[in-house]
Amino acid sequence: MSDSNRTDFTNPSTFILLGIPGLEEAHTWISIPFCAMYAIAVLGNFTILFIVKRESSLHGPMFYFLCMLAITDLVLSTSTIPKMLSIFWFNSREISFRACITQMYFVHSFSAMESGILLAMAFDRYVAICHPLRYSTTLTNSAVAKIGLAMVLRSVIVTLPNPFLVRRWPYCRTNIIPHFYCAHIAVVKLACADIRISSYYGLFHLFSVSGMDLFFIAVSYTLILRAIFRLPTKDARLKTFGTCISHLCAISALYIPDFFSSLIQRFGHNVPLHFLILITSVYQLVPPMLHPIIYGVRTKQIRDRLLQLLTHKGT
Repeated sequence: MSDSNRTDFTNPSTFILLGIPGLEEAHTWISIPFCAMYAIAVLGNFTILFIVKRESSLHGPMFYFLCMLAITDLVLSTSTIPKMLSIFWFNSREISFRACITQMYFVHSFSAMESGILLAMAFDRYVAICHPLRYSTTLTNSAVAKIGLAMVLRSVIVTLPNPFLVRRWPYCRTNIIPHFYCAHIAVVKLACADIRISSYYGLFHLFSVSGMDLFFIAVSYTLILRAIFRLPTKDARLKTFGTCISHLCAISALYIPDFFSSLIQRFGHNVPLHFLILITSVYQLVPPMLHPIIYGVRTKQIRDRLLQLLTHKGT
């Protein structure tokens, strides 16, 4: 491994990931909660997939979207956390140029996919509450598959310019990335060229995907709340709104750290670097860990099936 940070190269064969600069001595201790959260995320999301696959009564639009979210969370967290742990545990800091670009593409495309799935779940709640009689005819298996395919294609296409732009820039300053994964903005900052087009496209990607999704989610919930307030009794309103709590928690777990992380990385020039990276790690780990917990606790069908499964195994 070369520790030189001043070399004359263009598109280096490898980058060096530093992990969390300034906290190197604490890497082993930091890895403990990160490893625990990753294990919970993997176990929780696989449990969701197993329960939905096993129980035919859960083969419906809401749970299909939940399975899409679980798969996205698994890919998103696995794209970064194993490499982070290898840095913390084995000092394995090198990553090839191609692997770096691939990792970057997976992180950003699956982040966009996750945002799209949450929008699809908001649409599911809108139809279920505002047009319950048309739910089964609107959200057919075919419609769910088409929505899922549209979310995948959008994410793949919108994210595609990022790796092409990264490959275009010459890297003649350094091959050291002060991060635990190949974040887009962290990589392009190493280029010795005018990278404004990459920075602008990164912001466009953020607001055209997550921003637009959040806007349409807000519109959906405005219509949902209007329908809920028209219900005749308080109990009916609370019961109906209760079906949305899990989704609202999932939205908060994703969008709050996502926007905070993206904006602070671009504009938080006076914020300590290790704090920026820790905020990013929250975005990489917390949503995949919380989503299965939220839906496992708040969704009665999944909670009951999980308790039945655990009770059956225990007897």
